[in-house]
Amino acid sequence: MTRGFSSVLLLVGWLCTAGAAALEISGPRQQGGLLEGRVAPGTRIEALGQPVPVDNQGRFLLGLDRDAPADVVLTVTSPEGERERHRLDIAQRDYDIQRIDGLPNEQVNPDTETLARIRREAALVREARARQRPERLMEGTWRWPVTGPISGIYGSQRILNGEPRQPHYGIDIARATGTPVRAPASGIVTLAEPDLFFSGGTLIVDHGQGLSSTFLHLAEMAVAPGDVVRQGEVIAEVGATGRVTGAHLDWRMNWLDQRIDPSLLVPPMPEATP
Repeated sequence: MTRGFSSVLLLVGWLCTAGAAALEISGPRQQGGLLEGRVAPGTRIEALGQPVPVDNQGRFLLGLDRDAPADVVLTVTSPEGERERHRLDIAQRDYDIQRIDGLPNEQVNPDTETLARIRREAALVREARARQRPERLMEGTWRWPVTGPISGIYGSQRILNGEPRQPHYGIDIARATGTPVRAPASGIVTLAEPDLFFSGGTLIVDHGQGLSSTFLHLAEMAVAPGDVVRQGEVIAEVGATGRVTGAHLDWRMNWLDQRIDPSLLVPPMPEATP
């Protein structure tokens, strides 16, 4: 069975006595998971400290970060103004932690000029992710953007000279420079930068309703901001740009400010194909 939105289906009753229609939720209820839900059209939802985009059919997405709490509360306001709450139990995960000591300081802490560049580029990425379409742009199942050996997993973290680094929020797939990268789902390109300090060639595709994919270390990009892409379309080429030790694709996904695990949306990795 492939993993995806249909992997878990729950019909959830409200935590109050007022009669209300059931809330449908599907997807892996675990850290890094992406849930899909449905409520009555016109319903408003808040979760994880922010509004949840709901389309005109009552459909919504809910992403769970690497460190999402063991329970998440959804506050649901009906079109008539009735407010109700529901609590979701979220499975906690163990992550691979690596400790490396004795590194030269310049390999751990960037100089002032480099740090300023990193901050400017981070602002570009945040701005691109903020340009979200409220409607859903993708439908159905997801596909791997490239196939090959998985060389890095979601959630892993390094502690360098005793200082915790930012966790790895993507899936690394080792392939040769020039290997085509295909859109895992439909969307609109919001960022195409050829040379960011950490991530090199960087491409972001907005899938709608707060959900986006980011592709890092690219050699070439076949699309530009504003382009509409369809699932399976070639959007870039694998590269070894930015801070890397070899050619690979780093695929990451965000739902609003929650960093989710792409591997939970796709089937098991098939053998590499051109």
